[in-house]
Amino acid sequence: MEIKIVNNSKHPLPEYKTKQSAGVDIRANIDEPVILKSLNRALIPTGLYIELPEGYEAQMRPRSGLALKEGLGLLNSPGTIDADYRGEIGIIVVNLSTEDITINDGDRICQMVINKVEQADFVKVEILTETERGSGGFGHTGKK
Repeated sequence: MEIKIVNNSKHPLPEYKTKQSAGVDIRANIDEPVILKSLNRALIPTGLYIELPEGYEAQMRPRSGLALKEGLGLLNSPGTIDADYRGEIGIIVVNLSTEDITINDGDRICQMVINKVEQADFVKVEILTETERGSGGFGHTGKK
């Protein structure tokens, strides 16, 4: 699949690190470091603009190493970029640790995964088909 991208950042285009990688790393494109205090959040610009084909979305997901080692997460995760969005990709990061986190220009702050999506036709009905599960949810089957 080919995706058109405008790169107004100071960094190379995103690329897959291995042949079977699902996502590409996305880098911060900032003029000065951003220091996130514990539980603070910030919108980090990337300098990237993409044109997705109709029927696709881009999901922004946390990087597992940053989440585990530093406590850097993403709010609204996964963040969705719709096929008709043409603005700059911005990443909403959050510091979930008790220590300050510094984000520098060029840091890989998240990963982007491209997914096929479909739009549904919603049909109003009075009742839904019964299932064994029914309305059980939120851990109703227990821990074991």
